[in-house]
Amino acid sequence: MSDMTEQEAWELDELLTKTTPEVSPGVEGPFIKRRNMMVFLDRLSAQYLTAKMLETKQSPTEIISGMVRREMALEEAARQ
Repeated sequence: MSDMTEQEAWELDELLTKTTPEVSPGVEGPFIKRRNMMVFLDRLSAQYLTAKMLETKQSPTEIISGMVRREMALEEAARQ
């Protein structure tokens, strides 16, 4: 992919500056969906999660996913 020329950059800047974007408020994009999944933690939970991240070298998502799966397995075992 080649770099833009100075003229192309100015034309793109003018296009983006003077063009009003068209949006559909009813359509949820990836950033809105991700925002809806956001979870806020209390200080103790955040510290625990940070310690686990450092210990296991896993992302917060991986750690929480594992915790949820273990909890679901315990609930399933308790039902049987």
